Amino acid sequence: MKKIIFLSLIAISLFSCSKEKRSNKAGEKMQDFVIRISNYARQYRPQFIIIPQNGVELIFKHLSPEDGLHTDYLSVINGLGVEELFYNGEYAPDNERLDMLRQVISLKKVMVSEFVSNNNEIANAIDKNLNEGFLCFPRSSNNYDYSFIPDTIVNENSNDIHSLSDAQNYLYLINTKNYASRQDFINAIANTNFDVVLIDLFFENTAFSSSEIQLLKTKANGGKRLVIAYMNIGAAESYRYYWKDHWKLHHPSWLKKPYEGYEDEIWVKFWKKDWQEIIYGNNDSYTKKIIDAGFDGAYLDNVEAYYFLYFD
Repeated sequence: MKKIIFLSLIAISLFSCSKEKRSNKAGEKMQDFVIRISNYARQYRPQFIIIPQNGVELIFKHLSPEDGLHTDYLSVINGLGVEELFYNGEYAPDNERLDMLRQVISLKKVMVSEFVSNNNEIANAIDKNLNEGFLCFPRSSNNYDYSFIPDTIVNENSNDIHSLSDAQNYLYLINTKNYASRQDFINAIANTNFDVVLIDLFFENTAFSSSEIQLLKTKANGGKRLVIAYMNIGAAESYRYYWKDHWKLHHPSWLKKPYEGYEDEIWVKFWKKDWQEIIYGNNDSYTKKIIDAGFDGAYLDNVEAYYFLYFD
């Protein structure tokens, strides 16, 4: 019996090591993917801003803080987006990610979106982030889906924002459900003083034009600001322009795994050529559409896809 238990423990250990190695390999593929997106975009716009969301481990070689910072990866990004660092509804600090972010805050801007279900805790969420040098976008109980503009702005100012490092606050507004028209949406943002505005490339199914995006690049108080486009690079969304009617899970084969909680999304094998060509590298790619619309950069969601997808 002891021998069986011992062998079982070895098997579990080997499986865990194998899984970790595959996870690291997938993470390294994601690092490469982000680097390629950034290099492509900067052929057109040398100052194009790239901000990956979550997947904090990617800032390190082999996804390991012990191995040091991944300088090639860091050189092509301007900041890091993080969801729910101190608050996930309730106060629940993620000390592991916090320790990682502390190693890079002197080099890159960190943008934290907190979900605070108790509005009385919003001030604490803001203070926690500001004390670390992070930007904070607090989402109250009615704004889990990024559909509302907050009434107050953290560190509101009239400065001209020329780079992400200048920013003192940001707006995260990728859900347009509360706006009857694209003009209502544009007007609502134009009447704010956020330093950085993060929105979707599309209103419903139509991309914003360069003239519309240009209108958003000036704060209500006259200061200049940055406008960044959301782009999902780890999961395919069935409501996007690139989606084909006959697509479904495993067809194409790189539509790998259901995205729990999001029925319109499927985790993709992001390392596959067909998916990467949707994201960058040609005139019909998502990145090129963002560039053509005049955005200052791209906010890359679901870079943590490597958590869930290991190589076959």
